[in-house]
Amino acid sequence: MLVKNNARQLKQELSEGLHVASVITMCVVMTLIMLVLGTFITDRYKTIVVPKDLYFPQYTIVTKTHSSSIWFCQKSSPSSLGRVVEFTDSNGLVDLWHSMNDEELMEKAMRVPHVAGYPGKLAFMFLTRGSLPLGLFWEKFFKGHEGLYSIYLHTSPDFDYEPPNTSVFYKRRIPSKHVQWGKPSMIDAERRLLANALLDLHNQRFILVSETCIPLFNFTTIYNYLMKANQSFLNSFDDPRKIGRGRYNKRMSPTITLQDWRKGSQWFEVNRQLGIEIISDKMYYNIFRNHCLPPCYMDEHYLPTLVNKVRPDLTTNTTMTWTDWSGGGSHPATFRKNDITEAFLHHVRYDESNCTYNGGNSSICFLFARKFHPSTLEPLLKFASGLFGFSS
Repeated sequence: MLVKNNARQLKQELSEGLHVASVITMCVVMTLIMLVLGTFITDRYKTIVVPKDLYFPQYTIVTKTHSSSIWFCQKSSPSSLGRVVEFTDSNGLVDLWHSMNDEELMEKAMRVPHVAGYPGKLAFMFLTRGSLPLGLFWEKFFKGHEGLYSIYLHTSPDFDYEPPNTSVFYKRRIPSKHVQWGKPSMIDAERRLLANALLDLHNQRFILVSETCIPLFNFTTIYNYLMKANQSFLNSFDDPRKIGRGRYNKRMSPTITLQDWRKGSQWFEVNRQLGIEIISDKMYYNIFRNHCLPPCYMDEHYLPTLVNKVRPDLTTNTTMTWTDWSGGGSHPATFRKNDITEAFLHHVRYDESNCTYNGGNSSICFLFARKFHPSTLEPLLKFASGLFGFSS
């Protein structure tokens, strides 16, 4: 009898011990699961709320040396977050290169503030095949105005030339892809430039130019004109001709109707608010990509139609880039060395009439012009300090 009682008691104690061990084991497992889950959630939160490619653990203030055009970055306190403006490379130099794909880039750019920091800057977005034949003219244009502009270069991915570190174009290339005229890849490149430029929280106005473009006035004139403008300058109009409405595809309906359809110049200047609207669009972009096929060209119709649909109040429906289409055909006139005279430049700068600015009359109709052949560099430089008023 005693043996049976002892056996029963031992069995009960073993059972209770196993139960306690099971509870302890389950608690340990649950703790480990919670730790792993917590780490995952924290990591995802940081990725969504504080994108690692846009905001950095070590924040930087951009400054410039007196001896060159290289920008250096210094560590700063958390109170100076608003001054974080650019990417930096491993040497501490400002660098626009990053590892984001287009989708990631657009998602980041869509979340940036709509209001630029102070002082506001002009973002010059160069859409070019490779080198900038008129780069020296632009160098003189930018000289003495550091901190009031940003430069972005979208080149062929095969182009790997890097200018010297004394150039304003040093390390200004962004990750780029091949571009074909009249194809969706042209719009992709424009959106890529715009998205990269939006990541600089001080950029307030965004200007699309090509390697054949030149500024028509000095930096101060153009800066003040754009910074004080009430609206953006993106050309958008209803063209009843075959090369306008005739390119509309009925398959775009009902999202885009013939009444919505617009045409305009590829070369634009937009403010920060409209820039975010442009890179945030997916619906209209996909419709154009699928249904705007030759003889429809996205670079002539997508942005004019998009802005007409989403924010027509933000643009004057005009372009600030002068182009000569008087010769007809698919491409505008190209100007060469012998064309560059004081009389010609005066004509381009002032001969237009009925120009308006912020609701009033203006003597300035255009701020930029194209297309200028590489041979025009020499005569343009002769007029740089006098006629154009560039810094010596």
